[in-house]
Amino acid sequence: MRILLVIAGFLALFPPVARAQEAGATIQVTGQGQVQAAPDMATITLGVTRQATGAVQALEQVAQASVGIFERLQRAGIAPRDMQTSTLNLRPLYSDRSSNGAAPRITGYEASNMVTIRVRDLDGLGGILDMAIQEGANQFNGLQFGVQKQDALMDQARVAAVEDAMARARLLTGAAGVTLGPVLSITDASGGGPAPVMAEMAFARAGAAVPVAAGEMTLSASVTMVFALVP
Repeated sequence: MRILLVIAGFLALFPPVARAQEAGATIQVTGQGQVQAAPDMATITLGVTRQATGAVQALEQVAQASVGIFERLQRAGIAPRDMQTSTLNLRPLYSDRSSNGAAPRITGYEASNMVTIRVRDLDGLGGILDMAIQEGANQFNGLQFGVQKQDALMDQARVAAVEDAMARARLLTGAAGVTLGPVLSITDASGGGPAPVMAEMAFARAGAAVPVAAGEMTLSASVTMVFALVP
């Protein structure tokens, strides 16, 4: 009984601390970090579309053009592992039934082959696009810049995000007149890297390679941290 009375008296001397410990008072903050870097890699998605009266003929025309693109790019230094067929489609073409009210009938077929190409030398990116056009590519579905050593840059962004979160926590607790305690948890909410940079390009023959400006990309990280509070 005497021990219990001593403990009760001790807690009575520090009521705010006791209540904070019992309640488990915490503060949660989110920090953001960014790192800028010049891209050193690009992924382009382009394709070949052909129409013919028969399905086999349409597929053969697309296959012939696709093989030409692969062979031309391989001679230009693109490794086979950096070229991949992403989508192969075949669909029927129908007559226009609005003219005479008749039921539509199949008049031909359209085949398409989308190819994803990874370019590791950005100095040759415009020339790669021009070569693909010369070999029959007539669709362009996107251009995404990236960095080959992204993990190291993302780690830098995460460190900056943690520093930002800690600075926010110190600011808020200082304004509230409480003491910031130890870190209780850290959650990495970073995404998978930089957002894709998309571009639109006209597929027309020109006297020079298609001009492409890589610019600079931003890699972002986000962390959520929970700290204990001491009044």
